[in-house]
Amino acid sequence: MSYTLDQLNTASHEEACAMLAGLYEHTPWIAEQALQQRPFASLAALKHAMTLVLDEAGVDAKLALIRAHPELAGKAMQSNTLTAESTNEQSKAGLTNCTPDELAHIQSLNRQYLDKFNFPFVVAVRGPRGTGLSKAHIVATVERRLRNHPDFEREECVRNIHRIAEIRLNDKFGVTPTQGNLVWDWHEDLAQYSDPGYAQRGELTVTYLTPAHQQTAASIAATMRECGFDSVHIDAVGNVVGVYQAHQTTAHTQTLLTGSHYDTVRNAGKYDGRLGIYVPMACVRALHAQGKRLPFHLEVVGFAEEEGQRYKATFLGSGALVGQFDPSWLDQLDADGISMRQAMAQAGLNEADIANIKRDVSRYLGFVEVHIEQGPVLNELNLPLGVVTSINGSVRYLASITGTASHAGTTPMSRRRDAVAAFAEFASFVEQRAAQDGDSVATIGMLAVPSGSINVVPGQCQFSLDMRAPNDRQRDALHDDIVKALQTICAKRGVHYTLDLTVRASAAPSAPDWQTRWEAAVQSTGLPVFCLPSGAGHDAMKLHEAMPQAMLFVRGENAGISHNPLESTTSDDMQLCVDAFMHLLHQLDQVSQVRQVA
Repeated sequence: MSYTLDQLNTASHEEACAMLAGLYEHTPWIAEQALQQRPFASLAALKHAMTLVLDEAGVDAKLALIRAHPELAGKAMQSNTLTAESTNEQSKAGLTNCTPDELAHIQSLNRQYLDKFNFPFVVAVRGPRGTGLSKAHIVATVERRLRNHPDFEREECVRNIHRIAEIRLNDKFGVTPTQGNLVWDWHEDLAQYSDPGYAQRGELTVTYLTPAHQQTAASIAATMRECGFDSVHIDAVGNVVGVYQAHQTTAHTQTLLTGSHYDTVRNAGKYDGRLGIYVPMACVRALHAQGKRLPFHLEVVGFAEEEGQRYKATFLGSGALVGQFDPSWLDQLDADGISMRQAMAQAGLNEADIANIKRDVSRYLGFVEVHIEQGPVLNELNLPLGVVTSINGSVRYLASITGTASHAGTTPMSRRRDAVAAFAEFASFVEQRAAQDGDSVATIGMLAVPSGSINVVPGQCQFSLDMRAPNDRQRDALHDDIVKALQTICAKRGVHYTLDLTVRASAAPSAPDWQTRWEAAVQSTGLPVFCLPSGAGHDAMKLHEAMPQAMLFVRGENAGISHNPLESTTSDDMQLCVDAFMHLLHQLDQVSQVRQVA
């Protein structure tokens, strides 16, 4: 028997408690306290309410909850004393059917984990798709998480417990995230295409115009046609373009543009970029199945290149739409000496048609992009969705500090011109200064000591410097303070510096009316609205130069890690994202209808 949300909202407190029994292992008070916030607008609202109840209860309550969970393939399973819910979940992961060697290894990991953290390892064994993790995946997860800090690991256990409760709640209410599962499956299918070398190692890497890149584009195009797009083509730079036409009665029809990139970094995750292609595709599929047309065209673009991995031509795909394809890129060579011009020709693309890709922005309503967050904020807040306020502006340098190399044993400390010591002082300042703003960031991602030796005072160090902030004023203040500190430190220590500017990108604040639409879309799911800046660059930065834009973030699992095979999200969060995107389309539909009546 499945319950309904209306039944839960109208039941007596005792009846409602019975409906939610077993969500949290041997810990009924979480759901019981959350019920005080009835009525809930959605199951997503209930799920979030329960996370807040536990957060407010504090660390001791979290530890007690974790310790209420059985070990995986542990004594409770062996003695058949697991709860029915745990038995079902461990069975789906194959843990009730381990070989003796598998069982011994898992139990050894359980002991190591318990000895280190003093609480049992907890993972949502039904996984992000709800169908169950493999034993190999679970073992690899224990081994990886054994390296975590205890405080971090406590919260990671709690996040997994909330995922367990989410799946159990879905079961109780007969909820299946059908569209979320579809989007999940699309990602899994697309991940079969990977560049040579990486594919053999089971790693996902898709760089511009390789055979894997072309297979990826062809797969996206085929899925677009299956979804019901009226026209689908691959343009002169490799962008996959699908258009779902407005209904024929609409006069002076404009177009809503959306999409993201399908290329990847090396050894990537499956969702960076691609989520922003597949979510609107799922919406078109649903609209087509309903026979519904919108009063505007919906154009979904899978941008061919955003990451700049094969050629130094970042945002090539989206840049072409705003007329910013640089012809000099065609002469760039990849690591194998193949020029971009040659790669395009081999892929059957005609460089003479590139200029025709530029869009007439007067025909467009704006650009919206869905993207996995690529950070820990939503994950730590237990929020599936977040509305982006701005894409950070950035300044990047390749830099060096030069002192004097000298003998490490004979040069007194007061006589040294140590390049690394100067750098260390500077690096400490960079960290402290960026932290003052709260939402600024500064990173030294590369550091080298050329010709360094254990018994030589370093004469030179080379490093990168990346500074980002949500708006240009804040970015420039951060930049000026950091550069001034470098000047001061080097002058004091008698060393010299160089700064070679490699990137200076303006911030891309969200258009207020489009940000408001995303906020209303999130509210429609029953979730609270949370707004945050994007520290990473996105295709929306390019479209921002030509039309209004705004972004929606989806929570990432595994602390929100991205550009990494551990990048993940759940089909439930994907479902909420599809729901939010569909709500945004309906908002625009209603506005258009009002205008036509007027």
